[in-house]
Amino acid sequence: MRLAKVQFASWDKIHFFKLNDLEISENDKVIVKIDNATEIGAVIGFTTLSDVKKENPEVTEEEINDIIRMAAIHDTGELAGPKERNEALEFAKSLKDKYDLPMKFVDVHFSFDRSRITFAFIADGRVDFRNMVKDMTRHFSKSIRLQQIGIRDEAKIMGDLGACGRCLCCRGYLKELCSITSDMAEMQQCSHRGSDRISGVCGRLMCCLSYEQKGYEESMKKLPDIGRRVNVDGKKGKVVGHHVLKQSVDVEFEAENGDGKTVIEVDLNRHNK
Repeated sequence: MRLAKVQFASWDKIHFFKLNDLEISENDKVIVKIDNATEIGAVIGFTTLSDVKKENPEVTEEEINDIIRMAAIHDTGELAGPKERNEALEFAKSLKDKYDLPMKFVDVHFSFDRSRITFAFIADGRVDFRNMVKDMTRHFSKSIRLQQIGIRDEAKIMGDLGACGRCLCCRGYLKELCSITSDMAEMQQCSHRGSDRISGVCGRLMCCLSYEQKGYEESMKKLPDIGRRVNVDGKKGKVVGHHVLKQSVDVEFEAENGDGKTVIEVDLNRHNK
């Protein structure tokens, strides 16, 4: 079964909905029902029920709602505008100060039917905001949700320029933020540059480390493992280093005079011919 991946805010988690025989394309806006609220969201991609169940085996087809309809042009005019959203944020910030809570509000989302308001915030740990939510509920007379997001999500909301001089990828076109690991930097042999040079404005490893990762992984498969014994022009040595893009390896040999060891870079493209 084919499902649409729908997101209500750039920092919100991805929700899955049945297409309901609708002809829907990526970036289309759709109207859906979720958790007793009607929402308008953007289609950021597609998947299948079987793929969703791989991540969460407990998900059943019955739990996934249908898309109600495509959003019309006049629907977007009913969304909360900048003034209303800013006023809601300022009120939330004033309550945060009132209760002296260690958190930072960064965005707010009104559901399409205005029955629920979700505030996005960042914090170093868990925050007890129960009293603040009670005040919010009385003030807005709506269902209130507070959603803790990560520092990468904050950068996606606020925007900035990356080290390349372009607008942040997460702000421009990245719909999903994948996991970026130190292993990627190690494989691409740029970890030695230091964390400052391979980290984005969010302070985390740059998302662009993932762009060429598959290419590096394919190239790595062609290289012998570190520690493997190899024969180079009749001499036996041990692989001690990789140069992935150059497709070469460092091979350690015993010195001919028996005194110490030497390391030579071997070009596999030339050597394998």
